[in-house]
Amino acid sequence: MAKELKELVQRIVKEANTLKNKHTSEKDAPVNYACIFCQSKEQYQHLLNEAYKIGKVIKETTTGPLFHIQPIQTISGKVKLLKIRKPDVTRSELGDADFTVKDYIKFKQKCLLQKGFKLITREDFEMIELMDEKFNVRAYFSNPPLDEQFKIK
Repeated sequence: MAKELKELVQRIVKEANTLKNKHTSEKDAPVNYACIFCQSKEQYQHLLNEAYKIGKVIKETTTGPLFHIQPIQTISGKVKLLKIRKPDVTRSELGDADFTVKDYIKFKQKCLLQKGFKLITREDFEMIELMDEKFNVRAYFSNPPLDEQFKIK
């Protein structure tokens, strides 16, 4: 497996896990998705090439492809979904990780009252974004989780 890509995913998940644990009580929430925010066209092309070696595209999005990859073991469980995001001036961080919480409705009611959390609604799902300027990553909590949306076990 592409060592650099694997280590980058592990670093993003580790930092996002620390961010999640600082702001929530969901200490055991497993990761179900990771995204790398590319900072240049060269990095984007390089990481795309690496991702194609370990997985296949399951969805093309305007911000970059979503891959179903060979599982990467992280501090929060296995990542099987990986997005390589095109360079974007609003995404200066390393990337993000998406975690699955046990009771999303209860979690949502509690978190949205706190600083750093924001609700984002999409056509067929919603997610809560967690940002803290002290961290170089973001954390998300999707409902339903992406692995469920794409039926990935």
